[in-house]
Amino acid sequence: MSRRLVYLTVAACIAVACTSLAFAQGRGGGAPRAAAGDVPTPRLADGHPDLTGVWGGGRGGGGARQAEDDGSGNLSEVFPSRRCAPNQVKCGEYTNQSEDGEFTARMNTNRPVYKPEFWDKVQELDMWTNKYDPIFLCQPAGIPRAGAPTRIIQSARDIVLFYNGGDYRIIPTDGRKFDPGKSQDVFFWGYSVGHWEGDALVIESIAFNDQTWFEKGGLFHSDQMSATERFTRTGDTLRYEVTVTDPAVLAEPWTVTPRVLQLNPNPDAGLLPEPTPCRDYDHANMVTQIRH
Repeated sequence: MSRRLVYLTVAACIAVACTSLAFAQGRGGGAPRAAAGDVPTPRLADGHPDLTGVWGGGRGGGGARQAEDDGSGNLSEVFPSRRCAPNQVKCGEYTNQSEDGEFTARMNTNRPVYKPEFWDKVQELDMWTNKYDPIFLCQPAGIPRAGAPTRIIQSARDIVLFYNGGDYRIIPTDGRKFDPGKSQDVFFWGYSVGHWEGDALVIESIAFNDQTWFEKGGLFHSDQMSATERFTRTGDTLRYEVTVTDPAVLAEPWTVTPRVLQLNPNPDAGLLPEPTPCRDYDHANMVTQIRH
C-alpha cells in the first residue's frame, strides 16, 4: 500500500469517527437538542410571554439557596455555601466553621457596598450569625435572599411566585401604580406591583421592614430598601435579575448576579408536599460564633 493511500485511509477513518461522535452527542437519547433560541417563547392572549412553569429548582439570587429535583418532581433545598478544601481530612457534605476552610458564599466578590460607618456592623453580624441571622427566627428570607422563585403561575392580571419553604407572593401586573395607603405599611416581602417593558416583566417593590438580610454574612438592610426584579423568558429559559437600593446604609445600588434558569419538563415538578414547619434552632441558648 502506497504512503498516499495510507494517508487517505486514515483521513477517512478520522472523518467517519468525528461524524459518528457528533451524531451521538447530538442525539441526546434520540433527537438533536434544540438551542434555547430555537424553542418558541409561549405567550398569553395579550401577547406577553407566559412565565408559568417550574424553573430549574430556582437557584438563589445570591447563590446561597438552591432546590434540586430528585427526578420525581419533588424539590429539596440545599445550601451550597460550604465546600471541602483539597487539604481537608475531616470534611463531610455539610460542615461547620470548626472544620470548614471555605465559605464560598462569603467569598462572592459581588457584594453590596455599605457606607463606611456600617462596615463594623456588617462584620459583627457576620461574626455572630447564629445569634442575629433572621432565618433562625423562622422569618421569610425576603428579597433578594430567597433568590428566584421555584414556580410561577401567571394570568393576564397578576402573577404568583412560589418559593422554597412555602412562601409565595401574588403581584398585580396590570400596570397599576403604588397605592399611597399601602405604601405606609411595611412587609417582609415588600409591597410590589408589576409592569411590562417589552418582553420583560418588571416588579418594583417598596415598603420593606428591616427584619431580613440581603444575604447571609451580616448583609443587613434598613426599612428604606427598595427592589427592582426583571423576569425575561426566552424559549425554555428564564433570566432573573434583581437590583436593590437602600440610601440609608448602602453607598450605591447593588445588582445581584443574574440567574438563567431552565424550565423543568417533569410533569410532576412543583407538586410539592406540605411544607416542613420552620425548625426551632433554640435561639435563646445560642452562645457560640459557629456560623451556619
